[in-house]
Amino acid sequence: MKKRAEARMTVVEHLEELRHRLLICAIAFVVASIVAYIIYPHILHLLRLPLDKGGRIAGLKVTKLSVQGVTEAFFIKIKVSIFAGFLLALPVTLWQVWRFITPGLEAGEKRYAVPFVVGSLGLFVLGAFVAYLVLPEALGFLLHFAKGFNSIIFIGQYVTFFTFMILAFGITFEIPLVLVLLAAARVISAAWLSKYRRHAIVLAFIIGAIATPSQDPYSNTLMAVPLYIMYEIALIVIKGMERARRRRGDQGKIEETFEE
Repeated sequence: MKKRAEARMTVVEHLEELRHRLLICAIAFVVASIVAYIIYPHILHLLRLPLDKGGRIAGLKVTKLSVQGVTEAFFIKIKVSIFAGFLLALPVTLWQVWRFITPGLEAGEKRYAVPFVVGSLGLFVLGAFVAYLVLPEALGFLLHFAKGFNSIIFIGQYVTFFTFMILAFGITFEIPLVLVLLAAARVISAAWLSKYRRHAIVLAFIIGAIATPSQDPYSNTLMAVPLYIMYEIALIVIKGMERARRRRGDQGKIEETFEE
């Protein structure tokens, strides 16, 4: 009975910790969204730049974005503020996720807290940055087919397209970190990743084709190539982890021999 009571208390404390972490994440998100709402004109300018450049690539001049109805402009401002708030609050969110799972880890595993947060954030930002660089070429490719037509671009559709591209690249670029975490959990190994290297190249282009809404060759290639490069980097990191693991194992055997 005593053990059951202790287990129940552990679950209650765990849920209390989860509530605390979620509250911090929610506060960070709300504050970041309010900041984004205040600086909305500057964010909208950044959103417009890829479209303007894409129009020039296609030989079209996109003068203004259109709205449907009297409420769309307001709701787009809210939507953009929420999306920007999510991005701005991402460092706090990732840190809280790690702090929540830390109590269940061993002392040696807790030292990966900072690399995990920095790595997750860095890869997402890198993916989002690559998406922002790809967008003008992707839009230019798509707008090229609009020649000869009266092109009307609605801001709601464009913001959805922009948001999806940023999220698709940002989330996809997290795959190498997932591979490293799986290797740390001994689910996969460097030998397994080396064996399926050629399959990884094909898979990178398949992911690029599925994840990019524009389906143009530029965004597909510019997602697939960095993704495969990071696959190779993850493989190098995993090999280093396995070498360190073997060294620790050998050191433990030597200590046991001396103790005998």
